[in-house]
Amino acid sequence: MLKTKLSKIDPAILAAVADYFKVLSEGSRLQILTCLKSGSMNVMEIAEATGLGQANLCKHLTVLTQGGILSHQPKGTSAYYEIADPVTFKLCELACDRITEGVLQQAESLKALRNKTGVF
Repeated sequence: MLKTKLSKIDPAILAAVADYFKVLSEGSRLQILTCLKSGSMNVMEIAEATGLGQANLCKHLTVLTQGGILSHQPKGTSAYYEIADPVTFKLCELACDRITEGVLQQAESLKALRNKTGVF
C-alpha cells in the first residue's frame, strides 16, 4: 500500500476522500451496508431488513452506488445490490472500534470521578 503524508496529497484526492466520507455519513446508509455484509439483496429484502421506506431506500442505494461502495446486478425483475468495495467494512470496523474504545474510556473516567467524589 502506498503511504503518503497527508500534507502532500493532491487537493483533488482530498476532495474525493471527503466525498467518500459524506457517502458514509448517514446512519441509514450504514444500516444498509450492515445488511449487505452477509451477501447481495434486492430492494425489497433490504427494505424489510432495515425498515426503510422504498423511496428513501432507493435514494440511499443510489448514493452508495454512485459513490462506488455498492454495485447492483439485474436478476429477473429485481436488481440485487452488493458491496463493491469491501474495504468499506474495514474502515467502518476501525471507526466503530475507536468510538467504542472512547466510550469505554469515558465510562471509566466517570466511574473514577464518582468514586473519588462520592457522588452517585
